Amino acid sequence: MNVAIIGSGGREHALAYKIKQSKKLDKLYIIPGNAGTSELGENISLDVSDKESVVQFCREHDIDLVIVGPEIPLVDGLADVLRENSINVFGPNKNAAMIEGDKSFSKDLMRKYNIPTAEYKTYDKKDYLKCITYLESTSYPTVIKASGLAAGKGVAICNNIDEAKKYVDQCFKNNLFGESSDVLVIEEFLEGQEASVFAITDGEDYVLLPPAQDHKRRYDGDKGPNTGGMGAYAPAPLVTDEVLKRIEDEVIIPTIKAMKSEDREYSGCLYAGLMIKDGKPKVVEFNCRFGDPETQVVLPIIEGDLLELLYSASVGKINKEAVYYGGKTSVCVVAASDGYPGSYKKGYEITGLEKMPSGVEAFHAGTKLDGDKIVTNGGRVLAVSSIVESSDIKQAKALAYKALEQIHFEGMVYRTDISDKANISG
Repeated sequence: MNVAIIGSGGREHALAYKIKQSKKLDKLYIIPGNAGTSELGENISLDVSDKESVVQFCREHDIDLVIVGPEIPLVDGLADVLRENSINVFGPNKNAAMIEGDKSFSKDLMRKYNIPTAEYKTYDKKDYLKCITYLESTSYPTVIKASGLAAGKGVAICNNIDEAKKYVDQCFKNNLFGESSDVLVIEEFLEGQEASVFAITDGEDYVLLPPAQDHKRRYDGDKGPNTGGMGAYAPAPLVTDEVLKRIEDEVIIPTIKAMKSEDREYSGCLYAGLMIKDGKPKVVEFNCRFGDPETQVVLPIIEGDLLELLYSASVGKINKEAVYYGGKTSVCVVAASDGYPGSYKKGYEITGLEKMPSGVEAFHAGTKLDGDKIVTNGGRVLAVSSIVESSDIKQAKALAYKALEQIHFEGMVYRTDISDKANISG
C-alpha cells in the first residue's frame, strides 16, 4: 500500500514509525511532516487546508490510505472530500468530528444517551450576564472550557469567582480563542485520576488500545497552565481490567451507538479522555483523533500490523486480530521550548539525537531541517519515549530520562515527574 499521513507533530512521527513496520507498506508520505518523519518516508510540502491539492496528490501517487493526524483537518471536512473522491481515509467525517470540534454538542450527546460525564451548563457570548450570575452561585473549583478547538489549551480550572470571571472576560470580551470561545461549557470539577483510551472503530465494531495517562499541566506536581501534554505513559495501571470493562460498556459502546443514532456514524480513532474515581469512569472530553503525546507511548507497545488495523477500519470491516498488547511499557517525556505554552523562540539547533540508548525513540514534534541541522520549530519539540519489554514503569521512566540527558537545545525544559502517579489508585 501507498500511505499518506497528514500532520507534522509527534503523533504523526509515532504513526509513521509504526506504519513503517508493516509488511503491507510500499511507499510512505507525510504531509507536511517534520525532521523526524523525513527518515521514515517522504515529507511533502502541501497546505493540508487546501483539500483539492491533497486529493490531487493522492491521485497522482496512487494513495491507498490517508491517515489524518490532527483534529483541525477532520473538523474542517478533509475526510469527507477524500471519501467523495473514492480515497480511503482513516478519520471521521466532519459531522462525526464535532464530538471534539464542539464541546457543547459532545456534552449534550452524553446527557441524551446517559454516558457518564460531569454536570454542566452552556453559555453563549450573548448570555454573558447569565453566565456570571451562574458562576456567582456555583461551587468551586469549577471548570470552564471553550466549546470550540483550542489546541488543548482552552480549559481553565477556576478556584473562585474572581478567577472564573477573569477567564470568562478573556473568552467573551477579548476573544481569547477567537470563535472557539464564543460558547463556554461550565462543568463541575471532577476528582480522581485522568486516563486516555483509544478505540479504533469502523462505525460498528472496535478495538481498544492499551490505556494511557497524559500529563497536561506544564510543571511538576500538575502545576501551572494547561498544555497540549507534557508527557504520558502506558499502560496505565489505574485502568484495571475491571475498569476497562466499565469504560467499554458505559462509554465506548454507547458513544459509537449514539453517534450512529444521530446520523453521525463514527469511523476512525475515538479518544475518550476520562476521570477515574473509585473505579468509576466519567468522560472529561472526547477527541476525534489519536491523542498527543499518548500516541507516542501507546503505539510503541502494541504488536501486530497497525496499517492493517487502520485500513480495515477505514473500509468498514475492522480486523480485530490485526494488533494486540504483548506486555511492554512506555514512558514519554516532552522536551519543550522555554515559555511554552506561552510565547517561545524557535530555530535553536538540537544536538544529541544520535546518542539515544537502545529502547528509546525520540519522536519529533516541533522540529525542522535547516541545512544539515535539526532545529526547534514549535513549543513541544521532542517526545522522548522509552520502550521496555516488561511492566516495570520505574525502569521505563529511568530510561526515558537517561535519554533526555543526551539531548540539548537552547531553552529546553521538561517535567521530571512523568509516570510518578502510576502507583496511585484512582
